[in-house]
Order: sequence, then structure tokens, then C-alpha cells
Amino acid sequence: MLWSGRRRGGKKQKTGGRQALMSIPLTGGLVSGDVRDDEGKPLAGAHVAIFDRSNKCVARSETDPYGFFAAALMPGAYRIRAEAGGYQSFHERTEIEWGTHSSIGSLTLIPDATLTVPTPGLYEIDPDHSAIRFVARHIAMSRVYGQFMEFVGQIYIGERFEDSQVEVLIDAASVFTNAEKRDAHLRSADFLDVTRFPKLHFSSHRFSRPGGNRWLIDGELTLHGMTSDVQLDATYLGMQEWNGMRAGCTATTELHREHFTVNWQQILARGVPVVGSTIQITLDIQGILKS
Repeated sequence: MLWSGRRRGGKKQKTGGRQALMSIPLTGGLVSGDVRDDEGKPLAGAHVAIFDRSNKCVARSETDPYGFFAAALMPGAYRIRAEAGGYQSFHERTEIEWGTHSSIGSLTLIPDATLTVPTPGLYEIDPDHSAIRFVARHIAMSRVYGQFMEFVGQIYIGERFEDSQVEVLIDAASVFTNAEKRDAHLRSADFLDVTRFPKLHFSSHRFSRPGGNRWLIDGELTLHGMTSDVQLDATYLGMQEWNGMRAGCTATTELHREHFTVNWQQILARGVPVVGSTIQITLDIQGILKS
């Protein structure tokens, strides 16, 4: 069904003049609105796309922290689509007239029942269909991409989502960047020191849901013999049945090497570091429901 969700906020409002959320162009008009969840709370970062009569996308934006968006358009008829992770998309039509501001009010997104939370139970991470990747800066120019090839883990989804837990063990020596000399250096005492610290260990202590299919997972990461707080910003992707019932998610976080005393560094001319201090982590996870 093309039209889904609910519209709130009453009738379209049209105001003349040039005083609005942004300047109205001399040859067009302005449309604005806000995106909210089914409880009336603003949805920041919702994706808004506007299409003309030929179904060509003529404007894209993300809602601000208060859920608002605005776009300047040529006069004509348009279709507006609002989307946010974990919610059904919403479509609305509007007509833009020269020199006017058309406010379409609040667009309310309804939760997608397939992207709430997984079936409660214990999930074993499938290493053949999961990945733990990282990105580091090299001499402030290029990026170096790598991953850990060997890891095991379990995710427990509680009857109360807040009671959920995850634990992952990573083999430090399995680091791989597709460069043999660099990988050997990463395994050495300058970086991971895999002889003394063979494992990286992440254990969660808090799950929360800011909204939609977004999760925040707070926990502790032990790396290089040091433990530091880490927060994973995760996106739940739903469940599928394939060789067992599976749940999927992606997650990102940012690590600072100095928090784990991984302090090796060379400095080039003008103070440029060989290796950046910030490491971007990306996880793609499939968990198989075991019980």
C-alpha cells in the first residue's frame, strides 16, 4: 500500500511574503514539516525525499534534532516520502505555489513490527557470515582497512530488552590488512602484542533503544591488557530463517589507541603522524538462535 502512517498537525498552511524557515526563492516556493513517531516525539535524522510528477527525486534532507525539514522548490505538484529506521515509510502529496510557504504539519511514522526486537533467547554469532572490521588513517592521507578473521561470541536477548547481553572474544593474532609486513607489525609489541595479550574481549552491561531499530550497547573492551568503556551504535536488521532462525545487526564505534596504551607512533615532517590515533570499528553480525 503506497500511503501508510498517519498525518497530524491539521491543514496545510500557506503564507505569503519572504519570512519563513528559510528564504523563499524568487522563482519558487517553500515546503516544510516535521516527522514524529507514534508517541508524538520528534524523529531526528529521518530521511525525507521529495519527488516531482515524473517521480524524479528533486530534494533530499535529514530532519534536524526537532524532527523538522524544509525545502525550496519550483511551483508544481510533489510527493514527499519520510523514512526512519524501524518505521514504515510515510508518503504525502503537496502543491507548491510561487512565493508561498506550504506547511504540511507533522508526518507520523508507524513502527515496523518486523524491526522491533529479535525473539528472546540465546544467539550464537555465526563467524562465517559476520565480520569485525576497522579503519585507520595513514599519514593523514589514505585509509588502511583491516579486520579480525577469528572470533566467537554470544548474544542474549532478554524478555525485557534492557536485560539483554552480548559477549565477544577476538583472536588478536587474526588481524588482517592484506599486507604481510604490516600485519606482522600490528601483532608485535608496538601494537597488539599478541604474545602477551592474545585476546580482545568485549562484554556488555547495558542495552537500550533510543527509537526505531536503533540500539545502544554499552560495555567494556579489554585490549592490550587495558579495559575501557565502549558504546556500540547498532542497527537491528530483522530476522530470517536460513539454516536456523537468524537475527542480524550492524554496529559502529570509535576507539582511541591511547585509551589502551597502544602508543607506538612515528611523526613525519610538520608533525604529521604515520598512524592516526582514532580507529573506526564496524561490525556486521548474524546470530543463530540456539535456545
